[in-house]
Amino acid sequence: MKKQIAIQGIKGCFHHQVALEYFGEDIEIEECMSFDALVDAVIKKKVDLGVMAIENSIAGSIIPNYALIDSNNLHVIGEHYINVNHHLMVLPGQDIMDITEVHSHPMALLQCKEFFKQYPHIRLVECSDTAESARRVKEMQLKGVGAIASATAAQLYDLEILFSEIQTIKNNSTRFVIVKTQNSVLPKEEINKASLKFELDHKRGSLAAVLNVMSDCKLNLTKIQSLPIIETPWKYAFFVNITFQDYEDYEKAVKLLTIMADKFKILGEYKNAMK
Repeated sequence: MKKQIAIQGIKGCFHHQVALEYFGEDIEIEECMSFDALVDAVIKKKVDLGVMAIENSIAGSIIPNYALIDSNNLHVIGEHYINVNHHLMVLPGQDIMDITEVHSHPMALLQCKEFFKQYPHIRLVECSDTAESARRVKEMQLKGVGAIASATAAQLYDLEILFSEIQTIKNNSTRFVIVKTQNSVLPKEEINKASLKFELDHKRGSLAAVLNVMSDCKLNLTKIQSLPIIETPWKYAFFVNITFQDYEDYEKAVKLLTIMADKFKILGEYKNAMK
């Protein structure tokens, strides 16, 4: 039976690209118009797993998604990185001078703004989703209208890519996590990364003590994100990613951190996808 994967967006979006690269072609996609809907699909077992963007090398953390994973007791069982490359695509047989409008998500338009300065005759039009803009061009046969979307969208909707990688900043990477309702069962020797969550009081040295334990146990801190705890003023939750070479070092750190920090929680243990 094919794995059922929930994504945020429609087929052809970057979440879809991640699902294809991570799981392969033999999957079924559940399109969700929001991350809340995606989490709901995973929790209610409508799908086997979900793919969620969690941070971007330019825009930073997608903070609400940390809270969604934590509050719904989801488990991170894997991660995947992609370079977000934006392509200008149109119905086949058209030239750039034939295009009068280009549609896409506001962030994609912003990231490609410099490219379009050389084509002042083109009007940039915002829409809800990169892949949706591509699908609309295809379904409505919109000549003279281009879309900015992924190569996956161009292939899926039979559009011709006029210009590839038109984003201003070429090294734009996004980290995605694979989530499900149960922990992944991986052999300890294959696990070399973990996502953790804990709470600390707002007092001198509390975070430093935790970081010292991680260092002493040979853990490499790759990400730390703090969130205020709304119902408890001056107390913070911390979400961290750590990598390690020896699972026993990690186990030792977990035992110590469970004692030192409040509401210590393992969000996931998985393979490090960063090369």
